[in-house]
Parts: sequence; C-alpha cells; structure tokens
Amino acid sequence: MPTAPHPATLPGRRHRWGEHGLAWAFLLPSLAVFAVFIGYPLGRTLYLSAHANDLFGAPSRFVGMKHYQQLLSSADFGETLLTTALFTLLTVVPGVLGALVLVLLLENRIRGVRLMRSAFALPFAFSVASGSVVFAVFYNPASGVLNGLLSHVGLGPVGWLTDSRYALVSVAVTTIWMNLGYNVLVLSAGIGSIPTEILEAARLDGASGLRLARSITVPMLGPNLFFLTVISTVHALQSFGQIHILTKGGPDSSTKTLVYSVYEKAFAYGSSDFGMASAQAVVLLVVVLACTAVQFGVLERKVHYA
Repeated sequence: MPTAPHPATLPGRRHRWGEHGLAWAFLLPSLAVFAVFIGYPLGRTLYLSAHANDLFGAPSRFVGMKHYQQLLSSADFGETLLTTALFTLLTVVPGVLGALVLVLLLENRIRGVRLMRSAFALPFAFSVASGSVVFAVFYNPASGVLNGLLSHVGLGPVGWLTDSRYALVSVAVTTIWMNLGYNVLVLSAGIGSIPTEILEAARLDGASGLRLARSITVPMLGPNLFFLTVISTVHALQSFGQIHILTKGGPDSSTKTLVYSVYEKAFAYGSSDFGMASAQAVVLLVVVLACTAVQFGVLERKVHYA
C-alpha cells in the first residue's frame, strides 16, 4: 500500500518555504542597515546612559538609573525641557499655519503666481548652515538689516541674538523660514490632488473665498496638515544647526534645547560626559515618541482621508 508523502515534502509547502526564503533575502539588506545605523547606536546609548565614564569618556562603572535621577532632580534640565517645548511650539504652529495661508493665497488667479510659488518654495533649497548664516547677517546688531530698518523709523537697535528676551524667537523665525519651502510644496501637492469636481460643485452651491477654503480645501488637506505637524514636531525637537550657528545655546541658556544640551555634555568645551549626554538622548527619544503618539492618538482622529 503506497504511503502518503510527508507534509514537509508537499509541493505547496516547498513553494511557501521558497517564498519565505526569498522574502527574507530581500529583507536582509534593510535589516542589516537598521541594525548597524539604528539598533547598535540605540543599544550603545542605553549602555552609556547606565555607566559613569572616565576623563576620556570611556565607560568606567555601572551606575544604573543615577543619571536619570540627576536629570529629574535638576532645575537646569527642567528649564531645558521648557525651552525645548516653547521652541517646538514657536516653530510648528506658525510654520504649518503660515504655509497653509500662503498656499491658499497662491491658489488665487493673480499675475505672477507661478513666480511667487517658486519664491516661497525656494527656502527648501537652502541648507541649515547657509540659512542660518543669512539670518545671522539680518540679526547683526551693528550692521544688520533688521536694526537698519528700525533706525529708519526712529527705533533703537535690538539684540536679536544677544538678548534673552528675543533670542529664542529669532531662532524660531529662522527655523520657520527654512521649513517654509517644504511645507508649501507638500500643501501645494495636496491642493493639486483635490478632485476638481468637488471644488466645482462647491462653487456651484455658492461657496467661494474663505467659505470654500474652510469647508472644502482645508478639510481635504487634513492628511497633509497632519503629516506636516508630525514631521515639523520631530524636526523642531531635533534642531541643532541653527542654534549652534546663531546663539550657541545662549544668551543665559535661553536657546539651549535638549539636543544642544546633549552636545554640550558630550562634546562642547572639551566635555566628555557621555553617560549624562546619553541619558539626555534617551529622554529626547522618549519625548519624540510621546509627542508622536499623542498626535496620532488625538489629531489623526480629526483627519479626513478621501
């Protein structure tokens, strides 16, 4: 009596194993890159945050949660977190809403609208370093453009980057300008994807101008606005270049965000406190994940996907 073939030798089973092997073969390069550039750095950061280090930054002894306890009990770290939150608020909300207003205005049929779209998208081509240098010239207290304009209207010079009352706002304005081009491009693409039938039907019903934007255009841009809000928040929490070039965290630590504090602990002024810097980096990771989770849990529910 012939025996039944073993299940593992069935053609269908062998075909599925072949598909699984091919899938893993395609995944391995991505997994290797993820492990080298994300997995290992994250593991190393957690390891360093739980160890004290010697004068040269090498791990010396296990300290557990001591670095985190010191951070939570530090008034300076609390001020750094507050500055980071304020900087994020000053850049994300005006950056996204400002781009939305510009895109809605550029939808009007006016002369030179294509040139204006290109001009507003131009900041996207600037690097952080070049954009920061441009604004450093604008903010120069002696020969800057802004103080020159103030002198023409009879006002005295302002320490845009040297006065703690204005420094954070000045850096935030620079960041908004640098992100404006990308935000405009994303929202312009979103408006271009809105079906013309919907807009024409709304116009036939008498909707135009502000009513059309409020009832049709902005709700249809919900996915784009949500995407920009999440991305802008992550970028603001990770901002470093413009702060380093314009203020170096000053004056009086008024522009020292969490990322810049990590830099100061680990590298600036000959410091090599990698344990404390790594603990701050882990806190930054938790803050980014928390903000993203809240945005997905709260804002995404209001997004209309067509």
